[in-house]
Order: sequence, then structure tokens, then C-alpha cells
Amino acid sequence: MLVAARDFEDGRNFAKLGAPVIMKTTTDKPSLPFDYIAAHEFLTRNDPHLADVVARTGEFQFKLDECDSVYESLLEAIVYQSISGKAAAKIFSRIQALGANGVCPTPAEILKTRIPALRKAGLSKAKALAMKDLAQKTIDGIVPTLEAAQKMSDEELVERLISVRGIGAWTVEMFLIFRLGRPDVLPIHDLGVQKGWAITYRKRKIPKPKDLLKFGERWRPWRTIASWYMWRAVHLAGKDARKITKPGPKKKRSASNKALKNPAAKNKPRGKSR
Repeated sequence: MLVAARDFEDGRNFAKLGAPVIMKTTTDKPSLPFDYIAAHEFLTRNDPHLADVVARTGEFQFKLDECDSVYESLLEAIVYQSISGKAAAKIFSRIQALGANGVCPTPAEILKTRIPALRKAGLSKAKALAMKDLAQKTIDGIVPTLEAAQKMSDEELVERLISVRGIGAWTVEMFLIFRLGRPDVLPIHDLGVQKGWAITYRKRKIPKPKDLLKFGERWRPWRTIASWYMWRAVHLAGKDARKITKPGPKKKRSASNKALKNPAAKNKPRGKSR
């Protein structure tokens, strides 16, 4: 299940802070398409702050989504956008019931389903139209099969998938991380990752995306694993995560302040002299 819920505002719930709820606890060693032991050694070797989060987290409980297709993952992601996981699960169960197999409607079935029926299931008009576009682009071959997606680069997948209405870079990044298990993805616009960074590196405010991108260069080629620990940092912080705030807009300097910084400007003649 790929969950793209982004209700970050209250910081009360780990899943709501950007981490899809597919991350379930497990006592089994993860079977992943990357060497997570090498990733941990690299990330903790020269970063005591990140090493502390790793130590306090304990077992690496990263689990991949098991959706059968790119289409199915994105169909579910559309439902989960911007609403609570509980509400999204209920709506998605109604969408699943629209399919003949009761598991997931095919692209052709979505195209045949009228907008009012999708709205009745609980979707907004925008999400209903996004589903229609996803279905059409899947039939047209723009949305690749899972097998084809696994052979494509991250950049190529982002370019392809954001062409679908309602699918942004963040949703594709979650797909890359939690379905394909790509090891070097850094979702710089994810508030959970931003807050986790501020907590881990003891900052009062979240970083700007461009600053997080620059900082994340030190995590290459394991930015996915570092991002996962940023989500865990938020979880470990609990209610204290609410103390992390967004940077406010820069205050404009008043004319008097400008004059104080530049005394010459104060005595500068205005207009033309006669």
C-alpha cells in the first residue's frame, strides 16, 4: 500500500508527517534491493547526530509496498493525498469495490466509471479526474508496467509520472522509495523529512528545500535511508516535534532602518534642484 497522505500540520502522527503507513514493524530481516548494512555504516561513520537517531531507533523496520503495478500504486496514492489515512482507507475500499475482481478496478473500468460514481465513493472532482487521466495514460503506455519501471532511472520515472494529472514529484518519490526501493531518493519538500532534519541537527526551524538538497549531498548514495531516519527522528521526538516551525518571511526594512544603515542616504537630495 502506497499512502500519499500529507496532513503534516499538527505533527501528532508519524504517518501524517510524511512517512507512508506501509512502514509496519517486523521481526524479520528486511529483504531489500539495496545493501542496508553498508548504508548504515556509511551514514553513521562520520555523522554523530544521525548515528544517535539510528541507535535510538533500533531495528531497521523498512518495508516495501507490494502493489502489483505502477498504476495500482498511483491509484491508491491519489486517494490518500491530503486527507487522513483512516478516511482514505475507507474511500479506497469503495474504489476497489468498483472493480470486477473487488481488489482494484482496471484502467478500462475506471474510464467506464462515471464521475458522479467516483464522487459518490468519496473522491473530490479533482481526484476523480486524476484517476481518469491515470487510467488513460496507463492504457497509452505512458505509465509503465512495474517490470519496465524497475529498469528506468529515477529521473525518467519522475518525468513520466508527473505528466499524470494530480501526480506530483513527492508522490513519485514515495513510489520510488516504498515500491521500487530506490536507495538514493531525498524528498526535499516532505515536511516530515524537513522536521526530522531540524530535530536531528538541533535546529529551531525546518530547512528550505534547496538547503536540504545541498545538505543531503553528504548522504549520497543512501539518501533514502537517511530520509527514513528523518521520519523516525520525528516519531522519537513525539510532541516536541511540534516546536519545530517553518521559517517566516523576511521582514522588509523600513526607510528609517535603511537610513540608519546608510547615513548618506538620509541627506541625499530628492528631486531636481532649481
